[in-house]
Amino acid sequence: MYVHGKNLEQKENHKTKYRDEDSRRYLREIREKYNEWKLANEGLIGPLIEKTDQDSELLIKRVELLNQYKDFLEQQHYAEKFDSRSNLHSSVLEEFMYYLFKDLVREFSSQALIGKSRTFKDIFFRSENYQDMLSYPHALIELKDNDFAIGVRIHTQMNCQGSQELESHIWDVPAVVIECKTYLDQTMLQDAATAAEQLKYRNPNPIYILVAEWLKLTDAVNLRKFKIDQIYVLRKQKNTDREFRFQEGYVKNPIYANVVEHLFVYVRDYLTSDWEGGINFGLKRGYLI
Repeated sequence: MYVHGKNLEQKENHKTKYRDEDSRRYLREIREKYNEWKLANEGLIGPLIEKTDQDSELLIKRVELLNQYKDFLEQQHYAEKFDSRSNLHSSVLEEFMYYLFKDLVREFSSQALIGKSRTFKDIFFRSENYQDMLSYPHALIELKDNDFAIGVRIHTQMNCQGSQELESHIWDVPAVVIECKTYLDQTMLQDAATAAEQLKYRNPNPIYILVAEWLKLTDAVNLRKFKIDQIYVLRKQKNTDREFRFQEGYVKNPIYANVVEHLFVYVRDYLTSDWEGGINFGLKRGYLI
């Protein structure tokens, strides 16, 4: 859930890295601001399943808190000390997704899956020989790491007919997958499109969403060919390399509340709708897809 907080804690407790005086001071300063951001988000309740007139106001407040924390964290001295490989900056967006959807998902069930996830991708069976096959399933579950998911965690047991040996497995099945990017380029888009296609091949229900702060794509990209349900660019801005963002005169757009609201409403509408489908349902209508 608290992906960014965990990343910060790992840096605070690292035995070899981030031990110099500047790193220790910076981490203390970031910790103080992070705790304020976390506490403020935990204190806000909603939006929930039922639409209200206060939804927009709540979302505006959450985005305002996000912009304040991002502006603090993205000061030049922090950006240079903790580069992109540290994931300190990129993990903020992943944790924000938890704050954005936590109350909506909890209203469905306190046991619902929300946050970073290893979702089901494929299953296959590999026994050593036929005799072995008769006594134990030997199921191998292929999983895919996702930045953020809403769904359910499944615990399953299986055995071969006539055998008392049980084989246990745990995996996540998502209803919503959200991949978070600082910026989105063509390579990242292609990788996400492949992941979305593989996900929906075995599990046709989930929606797959990309969320980025900046965009690094040209008009010569046909977005319609990808099995990604929606792409959000939170700053409505093309990507500029980090070193240029600190130059005098550079205007960095904020994260826009209306984009975040569209994301929230899109996910809420999907989670609260009926997922009618299948051959029999289509046959009643006369068209199957």
